[in-house]
Amino acid sequence: MRRRLKQASTLNQRLSDHVERLRKEAQATPPGSAREKLTRLARQAETASRIEEWLSSPGLQAPR
Repeated sequence: MRRRLKQASTLNQRLSDHVERLRKEAQATPPGSAREKLTRLARQAETASRIEEWLSSPGLQAPR
């Protein structure tokens, strides 16, 4: 049986925090593949946040 966790913050908030942490870490990393990977992960998390926001919106409007 799976244990269920009650999240203290919304998915959007957790994704925003994750994006912020990744961008700060990328800025502190010297240019190269590690920095590019962190930047890519931040963009992916930001996109996930936008998709989640769109899916949870009333009326499901088309993405901008």
